[in-house]
Amino acid sequence: MTHNIRFLPEVEDDVVRVYAWYEAKSPGLGEEYLRMFYACVSEISKNPLLYPKVHSEFRRRLLRRFPYAIYFMIRDDQIVVSGLFHCARDPRSIRAKLHDRETP
Repeated sequence: MTHNIRFLPEVEDDVVRVYAWYEAKSPGLGEEYLRMFYACVSEISKNPLLYPKVHSEFRRRLLRRFPYAIYFMIRDDQIVVSGLFHCARDPRSIRAKLHDRETP
């Protein structure tokens, strides 16, 4: 079963920001990042329980090749993507941001 995916607006902004950063570093690298991001989102939608809970009800999917992680929650039949964070960030700041983005 494939779940519906919903992105919080902050995540959409982060995806665009990261894309622009990689594309500025090396033309085409931003496109590769987007392919990897959306491939990971597709995998999440097919089997969200495969990924571990890391904080409260938030689960995490690490991107291949890029040092980012996708944080999401399962709400009924929907997956809510609540964060895209660089893996070098302080875990406490990630938890604080996720807490602020928690949906009822």
